[in-house]
Amino acid sequence: MNDIPTRERIVVAANRLFYREGIRAVSVDAVADEAGITKKSLYYHFKSKDDLIAAYLSHRDQPNLAAYRKWFAQADGDLGDRIYAIFDHLAKAAARADWKGCGFLRTSAELANLPGHPALQVGRAHKKAFESWLADVIAADGLEQPVLLARQIMLLLDGCFSVAMLHRDASYMQSAGAAARSLIAHASSRAGADLRREVLPDPAGERD
Repeated sequence: MNDIPTRERIVVAANRLFYREGIRAVSVDAVADEAGITKKSLYYHFKSKDDLIAAYLSHRDQPNLAAYRKWFAQADGDLGDRIYAIFDHLAKAAARADWKGCGFLRTSAELANLPGHPALQVGRAHKKAFESWLADVIAADGLEQPVLLARQIMLLLDGCFSVAMLHRDASYMQSAGAAARSLIAHASSRAGADLRREVLPDPAGERD
């Protein structure tokens, strides 16, 4: 039973240090000190620093996805407004002094020369899970090409993560959210036009 809180303590410490300082800058010794354990105890729970980095991203995975779903579900308005709400909440987070961008993207940049790293597998799965969820909510709204729309919004999301961090300007999040809302509005208007064409009689046909 004591193993469970110790492992969790290690992951929480790694999450705090890796997110704040980056994975390369933080040693295993620093994580052990932060967790209040010995280096030997850390290696009892994790075979290597690589495994610890993967656990760090796994620790962020479900809470982040749950936050996106919560912000979407609690927002008012149509589909575009609810997707915009995700970006708006991220803008609030990005305005804080301790915000360091997307932990998944920052880690992938640091591990760019190691495509098989276990942490990158976690990162890819996380991004794909969010993209798939987006496609599902778009499809549920009756729009065509939900997979394409989800990918376009995903590009907006990850793009604004990077640019907002570079400029330390959270408004890029809201600009990206407005672009996502425009994509949804355009798709909705196109779907509405197609529906009207199906419902309305063909004037040329009536003259025949």
